[in-house]
Amino acid sequence: MNNTVNFDTVDSYNKYGGQTTMNPLVSIVDLSQGPLNCYTQLNVGLYIIVFKDKYCGEIEYGRSSYDYNEGALLFFSPGQVIRLEETEELHQPKGYALAFHPDFLHRTSLLKNFHEYTFFNYAMKEALYMSEKEQTDILDCFARIKSEIERPIDQHSKRVIISAIELLLSYCIRFYDRQFITREKMNYGILERFEELVRNYYQSELPTDLGLPTVNYCASELFLSPNYFGDLIKKETGKTAHEYIQNTIINVAKNKVADPSKSLGEIAYELGFKSPSHFSKLFKQKTGKTPNEYRMEV
Repeated sequence: MNNTVNFDTVDSYNKYGGQTTMNPLVSIVDLSQGPLNCYTQLNVGLYIIVFKDKYCGEIEYGRSSYDYNEGALLFFSPGQVIRLEETEELHQPKGYALAFHPDFLHRTSLLKNFHEYTFFNYAMKEALYMSEKEQTDILDCFARIKSEIERPIDQHSKRVIISAIELLLSYCIRFYDRQFITREKMNYGILERFEELVRNYYQSELPTDLGLPTVNYCASELFLSPNYFGDLIKKETGKTAHEYIQNTIINVAKNKVADPSKSLGEIAYELGFKSPSHFSKLFKQKTGKTPNEYRMEV
């Protein structure tokens, strides 16, 4: 039997985790106090950061399932769906979760800078794996937040909690940067597959059918979330994924433009541009010359 739970409020998440609500907009939940049920679909309406000390079973996200061992940090944002798959035996997860309602961010510096925390839209297989020292830093932040939540609410409560959450998220950015570095060999393999993907794209009918290759398309073909894919490309190349794709398109375009047997309009549509003017504009932006000027020089 597959039950569905909606986490639209912090109180609903606390009740699921067997915890009393101390603050209606933010909470730290001890996962060991939660239910043993592994058959539940969770519809998330909160921001949730989960420190998974140990998980017996699998979590499914989209069409893929992933196992986690010790020291993984997972991120969820409003609108996501989590499915806990059935296992032969009931189990008790261990770890902690920070949950906060989007309203808690209103009129704070955290809301202003929240776009920096792209990992809230990573896929679950792109979790943050931490060293023992990193885990200690994260758990210290959880403890600070928990301690403040348990105090009587006053005019300083929100500021103190927001400050602790910002510190936690700053650590997460640092640790993800470290993870990109320590997984450099793996990331280089993804970069090679990305380059091959774009090359193959232009050896097929896809430009005619789908138009220009997009970040979402490339990420999907590489089985990555768009945000993780974009961050990885930025770390590895110094360019955004969109810029990198555009540069690859222009390199393909240069070879086509050099062939005088086709008109520039034909080439534009072959590449997937909606109009020759769009093609000409991007080509000049990237090369400093119009396609016609480039053709006359080669």
